[in-house]
Amino acid sequence: MMWKNKKTDLEKGTLEDLLKEVDKESNVRVFTGRRKTYVTAMLTSFSLFIFWMTLFVTPPEQVRRASFLGWILFMGFLLYPMNKKDAKKINHVPVYDWILAFLGALPFVYYVVFFDTIVAMAVNIGPVEIFMALLALVLLAELCRRVVGLPILVVASLFLGYAFLQGHSVKRVAHQLLYTTDGLLGTPLGVAATFIVLFIILGSFLEKTGIGTFFVDLANGIAGTAAGGPAKVAVISSALEGMYSGSSVANTVGSGSVTIPIMKQVGYKKEFAAAVEAAASTGGQIMPPIMGAAAFLMAELTGIAYSVIAVTAILPAVLYFSGIFFMIHLEAKKLGLQGLPKESVPHFFQLLRRKGVLFAPILVLVLSMSYGRTPASSAIYAIFTALVVGIFQKDTPMTPTLLVEALSLGAKNTLGVALACAVAGIIVGMVTLTGLGQDLLNGLLTVAGTSKFLALFLTMVSCIILGMGVPTTANYVIMATITAPIVVNMGVPVLAAHMFVFYFGILADITPPVALAAYAGSAIAKSDPFKTGVEATRLAITAFIIPYIFVYNPQMLFIESTPLQVVSIFLTSFVGVFGLSSAMTGYVKGKLLGGERLLLFAGGLLLIVPNVWSDALGMVLLLSILFLHGKKVAFKASEAHKVMEA
Repeated sequence: MMWKNKKTDLEKGTLEDLLKEVDKESNVRVFTGRRKTYVTAMLTSFSLFIFWMTLFVTPPEQVRRASFLGWILFMGFLLYPMNKKDAKKINHVPVYDWILAFLGALPFVYYVVFFDTIVAMAVNIGPVEIFMALLALVLLAELCRRVVGLPILVVASLFLGYAFLQGHSVKRVAHQLLYTTDGLLGTPLGVAATFIVLFIILGSFLEKTGIGTFFVDLANGIAGTAAGGPAKVAVISSALEGMYSGSSVANTVGSGSVTIPIMKQVGYKKEFAAAVEAAASTGGQIMPPIMGAAAFLMAELTGIAYSVIAVTAILPAVLYFSGIFFMIHLEAKKLGLQGLPKESVPHFFQLLRRKGVLFAPILVLVLSMSYGRTPASSAIYAIFTALVVGIFQKDTPMTPTLLVEALSLGAKNTLGVALACAVAGIIVGMVTLTGLGQDLLNGLLTVAGTSKFLALFLTMVSCIILGMGVPTTANYVIMATITAPIVVNMGVPVLAAHMFVFYFGILADITPPVALAAYAGSAIAKSDPFKTGVEATRLAITAFIIPYIFVYNPQMLFIESTPLQVVSIFLTSFVGVFGLSSAMTGYVKGKLLGGERLLLFAGGLLLIVPNVWSDALGMVLLLSILFLHGKKVAFKASEAHKVMEA
């Protein structure tokens, strides 16, 4: 039986209910028949509007952003109910949501129509403009509550409240929010409207070509028959899918519905199975070359070439997944687990020969960016490539129906990211208006004193809190706006600072007590959510350590390093991750004692630090413990054999 045909105990309806429970963005209204056709037409029109704005017109940037956000609010109130109870009603949009949809779009239609007049007003806006700004703020907040959740709204409200406490008038705040490029229509929304939306549409096209199933089969061909194979398959497939999905939670539910039951079936504990899927799906967001679109966003915000960012992200991502792989393998050995039968997995090279062309859109995207094309044009090329590849696919050809589905799915998936970016614009606007960024830096440094490590630790905690329940791309926008400047002001290189805050923002998805990805996995595995989150955090231990390492020693990101240093860093770090993994698992060839685990952890940590002396000390420590452990296990086996013979 092929992996992709393996039945699970979860029906489609159950999965949809689960997504709605753990991922607010999936809590969308259900339409059938003619009304579904109307909704699909609306969503498809939005995607076509984006293509038109990108390819054929060059409006002022504020007009582009206002048009984009107006569409988002109009569609959002029609698609997302006020509460979960209303979501269960099919083909039902209450009158008040129709009113809110039109009112939500109104301030941005007004902005576009009277753009020249508003620009001429400068800061001297009138009562109508103030009303429009406040209306936009209130309705954006309500829709964000429905689609994204409360955490980001709470943060934005605190920043907004701080502006009023400083004595800024309603008129001044309203002007900053809607009529400058430092508010709702600021950089976060700008990157969402310019190219993040195109990457999301690309992701929907990739999904319709069947690349997700291909990734699962490919991973199964690589690792399905190995010890504990299903867990290793989950890691590979989730890493590949998470790379372009942009949602740890959705990826956990989508992949986990297949992988988690099979992991449980071969003998993994339910918490461990759920944690593997959650950790792998979350890690997909840091996997180059796409990184859930964050790589392109990082290039835009930092001014660093995309090719440089993609290359520097390789080693941390490899170490992250190596750590999970090692722990899975050691857990399988400890439990005596086997892989899947050889006849049940696809042949790797035959599969690659038949469906390897599905990689073409990703290859086109990466090459286009590497040769200096803009993110928007690169995404367009990749979408066109996906369309061509889909048309000539024998198994899942891109029919006109699938084309419309891809366009409408891309529009729907844009809503959460766009709203989070718009709310992030509130934070940016208030930081700019009040000068709060410098105050935050001063406050953090006051608390941390002269300890750089403590300052970084407090920044890490801030990133995890700010990242709770926020989509990957919007998550990074928030981190880049609020916390990255703090790290840069500590003397850390820009790229290292942005990677530091990006990593910890993403890790919010598996860090208790919120840990939405871990919660999604636990719902499928029927495991304890908190224990699953703790297990996922343990599996992802490398990701909690490495950001500190590349802040203190940017050579890990290949900054100011030679080719020989790169090879050395990779090899020693790889061995170091094995030390950390064995210490966390408590097993190598046999059960490790507490002292052995502690020394292996220390040796592994020393090997990850890019330094000749730490590498030498870590290697001596690691090899010594492993040698003594091996001798101990061999002696016990010999004694057991003698007892059996006697």
